[in-house]
Amino acid sequence: MTCYKPGKRSRTFYSVREYRGRKGEPKGIGGRDLCDLPVRAHIQLGGPIVLVWDNLRMHLVEAIRRFIADHADWLTVFQLPSHATVLSPQEGIWSLVKRDIGNLAAAGLDQITHAVKRRLKQIQYRPDLVDGCLTNTGLITDDWPASRIQAQAVASSVSRQ
Repeated sequence: MTCYKPGKRSRTFYSVREYRGRKGEPKGIGGRDLCDLPVRAHIQLGGPIVLVWDNLRMHLVEAIRRFIADHADWLTVFQLPSHATVLSPQEGIWSLVKRDIGNLAAAGLDQITHAVKRRLKQIQYRPDLVDGCLTNTGLITDDWPASRIQAQAVASSVSRQ
């Protein structure tokens, strides 16, 4: 999840899950994980969240819709059109991660997971990289009316499975 709040540094929140093929193990990020990210952003950013999501099937399930309805006082959600990757700053974040680990000769899943987490952590501490990913989408502009954006945070989340 990539977040922007006027006057503050841009932020990235993430959750990495390893799938090892064990019986009953979830293959990717689930509904609870998807609900936890906006809650973490809301707590850390201290304001309302405008969440811009792609049309990942998990974003459209009933449990997520209930979560959105239950938190309507601080959470507003917009769905991106299908295949609108150019509007998702997370695509830029993943591009930065993949560029860094593209030549990694990993001996196992643990090394890949460690490399991904390390790169995501580095990106968290480089708001200029996050700003670049947000700017490339055209969703954030400097000419927004200040009164409209003072108390808002714009967030985008694309889950990778």
